[in-house]
Amino acid sequence: MDSQIPMTLDVEGAVRDRYAAAASAAEAALCCPVDYDPRYLRAIPAEILERDYGCGDPSRHLRPGEIVLDLGSGGGKAAYIASQVVGPTGRVIGVDVNDAMLDLARRHRREVAHQIGWDNVEFKKGRIQDLALDLDALERRLRERPVADVAELAALETWTAEQRRERPLIADGSVDVVISNCVLNLVRSEDKRRLFQEMHRVLRRGGRAVISDIVSDEDVPRRMQEDPELWSGCISGAFREDEFLRAFEDAGFHGMRILERPAQPWRTVEGIEFRSLTVEAFTGKLGPCFEHNQAVVYLGPWKTVTDDDGHVLERGARAAVCAKTYGIYTSEPYAGSIAAVDPLTAVDPANAQPFPCDRDRARHPRETKGLDYTVTDEGSCAPDGACC
Repeated sequence: MDSQIPMTLDVEGAVRDRYAAAASAAEAALCCPVDYDPRYLRAIPAEILERDYGCGDPSRHLRPGEIVLDLGSGGGKAAYIASQVVGPTGRVIGVDVNDAMLDLARRHRREVAHQIGWDNVEFKKGRIQDLALDLDALERRLRERPVADVAELAALETWTAEQRRERPLIADGSVDVVISNCVLNLVRSEDKRRLFQEMHRVLRRGGRAVISDIVSDEDVPRRMQEDPELWSGCISGAFREDEFLRAFEDAGFHGMRILERPAQPWRTVEGIEFRSLTVEAFTGKLGPCFEHNQAVVYLGPWKTVTDDDGHVLERGARAAVCAKTYGIYTSEPYAGSIAAVDPLTAVDPANAQPFPCDRDRARHPRETKGLDYTVTDEGSCAPDGACC
């Protein structure tokens, strides 16, 4: 996909105008067929359901008690579904830049809260590629102090920098899960890298993103990228499928996996297939490496696998890992494929030495058991101690 869109195309304007109109009257061309759990739809007003424009259902991958950020929350359908999934101990924050959509979502908040029995949703105005700047606060500032000259412009720039730093719309590491439903493709190409960096910034360590979006099987040609109708219709801004996953990797995510990929495309334009993809990606691979004498065994079925840090695991072989990587491998999404090997004597974190990342990946059993380990134990081969 071409990295830059001609400046003559006002992407934000095309998207704003089309979705403002779609907040007032339903537009079928803006969505893919999605099967939502009907239990969660009963509490949501018809006006919202009729003006929902998505291509997947990230909410089915949420859990009770989580703090969820919904990017491009639109009329609020996904946020109101998520609020029911995470329950009264969870929280949902919707972020959107479109006033008409925000008004639709906000005015039904009390009604939905009454239906489900708790109020755990709020909607904020912001750009999803700039989750630090509160646009409601910015608009209040502009009403109080309109920009009339260069000096006022400089003061505004100072104020916005302070807002991002001191009073961000979404704080660093403040949410458990970021979700989005068919919105990332609406962001200008030059802003997409920042968008993924912002998702990574607001997630807590070990948090995850669950994103449904439209992808293409080939590069989208420039002539299609210059068409505002195709852009606002989730076509021109679509990621190429492999580049979509790479964008998560480039932003520091790990463990990306495709949760949903329909065999049949949503639309085919000039021979290019466009389909919905739901991807899950995790945070937490950044940070120092310390030696705790831990090992992991990859259980298969592949002969070898390579992780997002370039570590190669051989099926059935003990691999030396640092404490950080050990924690990653024993959590989602790897845990089901990994056997953890703890040291016989735990290493005190205060005394742990830096892990030599260039060492031989094999971990000898004596490194975890100890060189003087001489126990003889008949053991048992059944829970009740009986052997065959």
